[in-house]
Amino acid sequence: MLETKVTERESRMRADYRPIRIGLLGAGSVGSQVFKLIQEDADELANRVGARLEISGVLVRSIDASRDYSIPKEFLTTDAESVILGSDIVVELIGGIQPALDYIRMALESGSDVVTANKALLANHGPEVFELAERVGAQVYYEASVAGAIPIIRPLRESLAGDTVSRIMGIVNGTTNFILDQMESTGASFDAALEQAQQLGYAEADPTADVGGFDAAAKAAILSSLAFHTEVHIDDVYTEGIEKITQLDIESAKDAGYTVKLLAVCERIDDDSIAARVHPTLIPQTHPLASVKGAFNAVFVESEASGELMFYGAGAGGIETASAVLGDVVMAAKRHLGGGSTSNESSHAKLNILPIDDIITRYQVSLEVKDQPGVLAVIASMFAELQISVETLEQSTIEADGDTVMLTIITHETSERSLQKLISKLNESDVVAEFKGQVRVEGV
Repeated sequence: MLETKVTERESRMRADYRPIRIGLLGAGSVGSQVFKLIQEDADELANRVGARLEISGVLVRSIDASRDYSIPKEFLTTDAESVILGSDIVVELIGGIQPALDYIRMALESGSDVVTANKALLANHGPEVFELAERVGAQVYYEASVAGAIPIIRPLRESLAGDTVSRIMGIVNGTTNFILDQMESTGASFDAALEQAQQLGYAEADPTADVGGFDAAAKAAILSSLAFHTEVHIDDVYTEGIEKITQLDIESAKDAGYTVKLLAVCERIDDDSIAARVHPTLIPQTHPLASVKGAFNAVFVESEASGELMFYGAGAGGIETASAVLGDVVMAAKRHLGGGSTSNESSHAKLNILPIDDIITRYQVSLEVKDQPGVLAVIASMFAELQISVETLEQSTIEADGDTVMLTIITHETSERSLQKLISKLNESDVVAEFKGQVRVEGV
């Protein structure tokens, strides 16, 4: 009987509580899908939250523009202030730094919680935004800012709050993963794979942010800040794209039992230092990340107590990202209804962020050398001089002329600084016809 009374009381509370007002900033592919889901799933969302969600307004640049989902004109406005100040929860989906940052500031200062998918803004201004939220007693939710529909922010923020994360390796850009997968599975060149990605809508007409690693770097900054409780700016993330990856790199990696991925690597070096980097990476074909194909994303987390965890799924797409955004909206609405406390990000650790020169990892080194006696001894002496130990060495005539051979060498762990000194020596050597490049090796 008591359970029945409680249920009835809760039902009356839901019926009596005014709707929670949701302000949408932006009605692009994600924003229009968020609007659609809130409207179409209104009853189910009300049951989950304990009150109805009501769209108070949708900020757009043009009321008459075409959209993925037709939003009734009575919801649309070009007046940002009216949407922000008339909402309990503000959902920022316009992207970029400005005016998004000013809108988020206005929302927080007015007492509204904020939901955002804006990775660039958080990677550049995250600490400022979280500090403001903490000061005014508001909350910022940003699950959709990294890896689309994949739940990774909330697990790091809540589920692993009592654990110590030691390392994160993430495939967090679907465009580059598709390109590299095509190069490996079909033998396509980088240019051909990129063109296909553009035709399928995975890559923009200007793909620089994706193939240059900048999109992944913004996500690495967010993940590092969250996992290690310190401030990490996008400029702190060493960034290298996939533009120089060739079929030689792909085939050499495959022959050695590896596959090439663009990884965001966030790692704790010691008690006082971390590192964050984005670059093409060789990982063993037996590693869980090696199985992530096409435009899918995955984040591999290593922690002291929980061990190894992997989160996998669609990393982009309007409906997929909208799902993550709506999950945050539901969490914010529940907090609004229940009056829960805030738990914004902490940057108390104040850790050092090491430059790439101090990073220690393995490398695959590819070079074309003269086909004559004594060459291997010369190459080996250069490695030994810098105390770089060789794990494997493969010799072939791929991409070589009659007077040269290709050497593919995988090293044991060494520092980036030592590796760069080695490259200088190789480039100066008379026995090296051409230094072809190096790719870092992780997950061993």
